[in-house]
Amino acid sequence: MTAGDFRKLALGFPHAVESAHMDHPDFRVGGKIFASLAPTGSGWGMVKLTPDQQAAFVRAEPNMFEPFNGAWGRQGCTKVHLKAARKAVVRQALAAAWCSTAPKKLVEQHEE
Repeated sequence: MTAGDFRKLALGFPHAVESAHMDHPDFRVGGKIFASLAPTGSGWGMVKLTPDQQAAFVRAEPNMFEPFNGAWGRQGCTKVHLKAARKAVVRQALAAAWCSTAPKKLVEQHEE
């Protein structure tokens, strides 16, 4: 998977917009970050999962997902190794992150 693939998947969710902070792109819904990309050439993205979701993705796909170190990782920030990533699995992780971050009414509108 490329950074472009990750970006396209993230922006495919309702009301997702690209912004930036700390010199790298992030993806937001309702003004809150649900995913981001590392600076160009770093080879990873981040999905903001719950700790339980993070544990499940890391357990199922340890070559693709890794908790960040420290408090951010304990709160669910999960590194996605793009080179090892498969689109279908990353889309599932992004969906979980989007659902956890988006306003409840927006999630309810798109629960098909």
